[in-house]
Parts: sequence; C-alpha cells; structure tokens
Amino acid sequence: MTVSNFFNTKIEFLKGVGPMRAELLQKELSIFTYGDLIQHYPFRYLDRTQFYKVSELDESMPYVQVRGRIRGKEVIGEGRKQRLAATLVDENGDQLELVWFKGVKWMEKTLKNHTDYIVFGKPTEFNGRFSMAHPELEELAEEKQTTSFLQPVYNTTEKLKAHRIDSKVLAKMMEHLLKVALPQVQESLSPELIDTYKLMDKRSAYTNIHFPETVEKYNAAKFRLKFEELFYIQLRLFRQKVVRKADLKGQVFNQVPTLNEFYKNHMTFDLTNAQKRVVKEIYADLTAGKQMNRLLQGDVGSGKTIVAFITMLIAADNGAQSVLMAPTEILADQHYVGLKAFADRLGINLGKLTGSTKASERKVLHEQLRSGDMKMIVGTHALLEDVVQFQNLGLCIVDEQHRFGVEQRSKLWRKNPRIIPHVLVMTATPIPRTLAMTLYGDLDVSVIDELPAGRKEIVTVHRFDSHRLRVFQFVRDQIKLGRQVYIVYPLIEESEQMENYKDLMDGYESIKRAFPEYQVSMVHGKLKPQDKDYEMQRFVKNETQIMVATTVIEVGVNVPNASVMIIESAERFGLSQLHQLRGRVGRGAEQSYCILMTGYKLSKDSKTRLETMVRTNNGFEIADIDLKLRGPGDLMGTQQSGVLDLLIADLSKDAPILQEARAAAQRVLHQDPQLEKPENANIRRHIQSLSANTINWSRIS
Repeated sequence: MTVSNFFNTKIEFLKGVGPMRAELLQKELSIFTYGDLIQHYPFRYLDRTQFYKVSELDESMPYVQVRGRIRGKEVIGEGRKQRLAATLVDENGDQLELVWFKGVKWMEKTLKNHTDYIVFGKPTEFNGRFSMAHPELEELAEEKQTTSFLQPVYNTTEKLKAHRIDSKVLAKMMEHLLKVALPQVQESLSPELIDTYKLMDKRSAYTNIHFPETVEKYNAAKFRLKFEELFYIQLRLFRQKVVRKADLKGQVFNQVPTLNEFYKNHMTFDLTNAQKRVVKEIYADLTAGKQMNRLLQGDVGSGKTIVAFITMLIAADNGAQSVLMAPTEILADQHYVGLKAFADRLGINLGKLTGSTKASERKVLHEQLRSGDMKMIVGTHALLEDVVQFQNLGLCIVDEQHRFGVEQRSKLWRKNPRIIPHVLVMTATPIPRTLAMTLYGDLDVSVIDELPAGRKEIVTVHRFDSHRLRVFQFVRDQIKLGRQVYIVYPLIEESEQMENYKDLMDGYESIKRAFPEYQVSMVHGKLKPQDKDYEMQRFVKNETQIMVATTVIEVGVNVPNASVMIIESAERFGLSQLHQLRGRVGRGAEQSYCILMTGYKLSKDSKTRLETMVRTNNGFEIADIDLKLRGPGDLMGTQQSGVLDLLIADLSKDAPILQEARAAAQRVLHQDPQLEKPENANIRRHIQSLSANTINWSRIS
C-alpha cells in the first residue's frame, strides 16, 4: 500500500471505530479517513502532573486535579431537577463536593463508595465550601500514582458525546492510529528547510502534537506543523502568480493623451502622495505586456474611485473598454454620478447597467459596447449576463470585491476571448497583512493609506443609553447647522432572543416623537429596491434630515452633508462593520461625529471593540484587532476562499511564522521554479500526492 493510499483508508477500519462511529465522525467532524483524523489536532491540553489539596483550591483556578476517597453519595430532588451529590475527602480530611446534573442514574451506578479517585474539574466556592460540577473521574489504582504529562483535549460535539464519543475516546482512537500511521509518515519538507528553521521531523511532530512528552517538545511540534501549513499555502500562491505572469499576456497601455488632458484641465484637486504612488504601480503593470492582477486597498473616503477612473482613462487612450462593477445598485449609481461629470467634460461615452435599467436603454448599451462606441461602463451583476458583449474589454475593476464569488468574477474576464483583461480589485474593508498574504498572495497589493487634504478625522465617542437626552440635543444642534444624521439599528423587528436591543421599527417611531420638527427617512433590507432608492434620494436631496436605517447603508450612498452617525446597540456589531458604518460620514469638509450607543452590560470583547473605535480611525489597525477578536473566518466572507481550510495555524496569532514561511516559499521557488532539484524531492513528492483541488497543500494526501 502506498503512503497516499494508507492515509486515504476509511476511518471505520481503525481499531475502536467501526461503521456506526465512523458515520458519526463523518457527519459531526468531517473525519472520513486516517489522514483526516491524524490532522484533527487538540485545541488545548490539560496539565495532569500536579495534584492539589482541597485547602489549596481557589475559584480563579481553571481545571485542577484532586486525589481523595468517596465518602457517601446521594440522589437529591425529583424528575428533571434530580442531581447526584458525592463527597470526596482528601488525605488531610478536607471535603470537596462533587455534583452531577446529567447522567445521574449512570453515575450513581458507576461511582463506588469508599474508593480512591482522581477527580479533575473546575473548582467553585459557595458558602466557604468547594464543589466541582461534572468532574472527570479516574479510579486510583495502587500502582498508578501519577498520570500522563499533557492530556490532549479534542473538539467534539453534543451528538458525539451523547453516543459516548468524548475527547478521551478520540484520544484513544488517536493512540491506535499513531501506532500504525507513524511508520507511513514521510518527510514533506526539504533537508535545507528543516536545517535552516531548526524544525522537528514530521513523525516526532505528529507524536508530540497529540501526546506531548514535554512542553518544549509540544512547542517544537506546534511550530513545525504551523510552519509547514503556511509554507505550502504560500508556495501554492507564488506558483499561481509565477504561472500567471509567465503565461498570461496583457494588452500594453502606453498612450496617455486624454489622461494628460484630464490632469491639466479638468481635475479640480491634487492627488495625495499615496494615490500618486498607486497610479504609478498600476501604470507599470499596464505597460509591462503581462496581465495586471492587483488589489487596491484604501479606507472609506481615501479616493479609490478617482484612481479607478484614471486607470479606465489609460485603457480608453489605448483603444480598450473598461468595466467598473459594484455589488449594489446604490454603489453603482454613486460611482456613475461621480465619474459621469469627468467623462462628459472629456467627451467620453460612459454607460450604466444595473438590474433596473429599462429594456430600451439596455438595447442601446449592448449595441454601443459591441461596436466599441462606449469605452466605459459602470454596473452591477447585470454586467455578467451573456448578452453583454464587448468589442475589446481591456480592464475589469471590481469594487468591494469580496462580495462577488470567484465564478462571478471569472465570468467577466472571459468576455474578451482574445486576450485576458487587466484586473483591479478594490476594497474599503482593510485586510490585515497576514490575511492579505494568505487570501490574496497571488495578487499584487497597493494601499492608499492617507486621506485627501481637507478631510477631518471623525470624532468617535461611546455613550450609554442614560445619556440619550444629551445625544438628542447634540443632534438638534447639528441639524440647526444644516447637517444631516444617520441612526443605525442592528435589527428590523424585535425578536424574543434580543428584546434588549433597539429594533428599527420601535426606533423609527421614537425618533419621530423626539424630533417632530424634522423629516425622517427609513431604509432597511426588506424594502423593495425602488422604495429603498426613493428614501435614499430624499435623504441625498436633504428633504429628510434624519435617516433611520439598518446596515444596508454600510456600503453605499455618499452624502457629504451627513455629519453624524449614531449606532444603536453598538455592541451588536463587529469592528469592521462599525468602521464601515462610521465611514458613511466624514465625506464633506465639516467636522463629523460617530456616537456609539450601548447599555451598561458589555462583554470583554464588546468593550475592546468600542475602545478601539474611540481610539483610532486607522482601518488597518482596526482590521488587525478584528482579526484577533474574530479569527479569519468572519472577515471578508472568507468561507469561500479556502483560508478556513487552515488546520493548525492561526492568522491572528501566527504572523511571525507566516513571514518566515512566506520568505522560505519565495526562496525555494526562486532557486528552483519547477521543484526539479534533488533537494526539493520531498516537496515535489508531497504535492504530487495531493488531489488537484486540494486548497491546503499541507494536508496529508
């Protein structure tokens, strides 16, 4: 049996598993094969080397173990309120109460009176007496006075526990697996990498990640496996980039007459240094003869749209058409209105295609795109329809690109069968560097990291519900100065689970009562598009002074006159969402404000989010903290991207390992692009053992 086939062995054939348990493991933990199980790593370890006496216990201790003798047990209460209570007495005669609320009958049968046990659990104190609820129990045999060193704890589920498959049972399965699997484990990194980074060999790493002999060996195993995982992810991304740059030709855009005219005669403001740097990076790509594939990151209001327009002008100057695709009609309209003024002055035909474009207008647009009369078009998903054809599509710009799936984006690229268009993807959701390297390592990244001149930083404050009257007075003062106000709620209607959070309908009524002298708009996701648009337009035209909304305004309309953003139940929102919402104000020259409203009951994470918002406007710093709080899964809709395929590395904590792994992958490919050299045989063999669609190359077969 080859190594690859061995790790593809179905899990039911492992000693102690069998068909019924195998089915549960597949459904609950996606463990189908030996390879899946050996890479089901413990999420923490219990230190079982130290024993405590009852007199040494303290409520702040996490989990502790105590040795003692059971002296009496009884079932207390009736029916569902039944519980089993037992008394454990240690060698000093001090008592610890043990309590079980579940599995009472089974525990009563198995727990032996006048017998010595090791109990392991979380101590809690009540009226000067310590107790443990649902402790782990181990009968203390005479010869067994100590237990293993670090005991692995594996993720499991309620359903598995109900079928008696808990962490201990998984550990037993892992013991059986390692016995047969270790001889089959082959080294997957080159001797040079192992030597340079002082890495533990792979067999020892598997042993010590599951059953560590010492803390030092555990740390070495963890570093080895994290390094390997991140190394292979970077290697895959770099190889994609190398292949694309070698294979994919791009149109050469080196003529810029209209762009020069735009700079000299029509641009009413200066670009920031960051914008100039980014335009230079893009121009270098467009003249290189290779396809551009660039990610443009910039905070809300940093001026990405004008950079996009400059790029579209360069394409037009070279006889190519360009597309700017946005995720919502509101955002597409905003881009269109902003750019049309410039396009008209330059005599450029700029179109707009969204879901609500009339059939008669569509016919004209389709004809102009096919003939090449229309050089630029802004739109939504409507641009992806097969009927939309171009004479020569040379540039695709995708805004808020994480809202489009990979398949949707590639549909756009395929609209030029002769030569693949240049691609610029833009996002106002700042992506932490570690995540950008992992998600977009195959793209070149440009960052606009300064705001245009004259923009003031938004002042952010946190206020409790008890300050509401003062906040409302502040709103009145701002409206008297001619400004407008957003008030954002997390929910549309009250729900039983969240009745303590302000809901939109209730909020709308109370705002109308509090401000009878002003007009109030309301927008939420359940409104029909035309109704939403009507309400938005009223606010844009200053016919309404207050906009009550849910997060539908998070990405979208640009109202320079709106200078106050109030976020109700701010603890309900994630950091990046709070930052996006705050970016709706601060778009004019006036000082803008963001007020975060909450009750007094706040979790530790909520406090961190609110303090971060008050302290900084820097989107990248906010994204880094968000990554630490939430992990990569929630950011950027990464569920589809494969980044969640990580088995042991953690992007929020492992940035230094990622940097080293990235440098190593780059060096290996630079010296041996095809991985043909003998010293890279392990790496080559490992990649060949994987199926073509494996995202995480560090996986076993």
